[in-house]
Amino acid sequence: MRDSILKSISFIFHPLIMPLLGVLFYFSKTPRFIPEPVMKAKIFSVVILTIILPILLFFLLKTINKVDTIYLKTTKERILPLLINSVIITLILLRVMTPNEIEELFYFFLGILISNLLCLFLALYGIKASIHMIAATGFFMFAVGIGIHFKININGTIALMMIILGAIATSRLHLNAHTNQELITGTFTGLLPQLILFNFWL
Repeated sequence: MRDSILKSISFIFHPLIMPLLGVLFYFSKTPRFIPEPVMKAKIFSVVILTIILPILLFFLLKTINKVDTIYLKTTKERILPLLINSVIITLILLRVMTPNEIEELFYFFLGILISNLLCLFLALYGIKASIHMIAATGFFMFAVGIGIHFKININGTIALMMIILGAIATSRLHLNAHTNQELITGTFTGLLPQLILFNFWL
């Protein structure tokens, strides 16, 4: 029973959904008027580019034996997916979340790109960082920034995210997917780029 719950946590809070959660969180909290068609178009684009496209590419890579599982257990099999994901996020920055439209989301995705490149750099040197923690802490820090930026109370969101972060870390440890060091490395790899970028939009 406990194994099933912990496996479910890893699956439900998979890194692929975190960019979408960031976009949905922003649209749910921003006091600015954004036309509904624009919001729907942005959300649709993010779903296609950050969830559906990576899943399709994963199955392609699996077919040609470049990856084994969607969790990318070894540093070697992480390199190509991380490189592809960097290209996808760059495309989003250039075409979907441009700085002259929605500045906050542009810097959110820029932070994602930086974290992705850092994870790729670490993988090239055989250092494994938890991608789950990278994605989750990146979203967490962005949510904190939104609360500060718009001066809104998101204490409930922060408390919930702290519980989720703990659950993700526990899940990854229990499943022997990561060591404590890999979780810590992932946490800082996801958190610091978003924190540093606060200087440009807060």
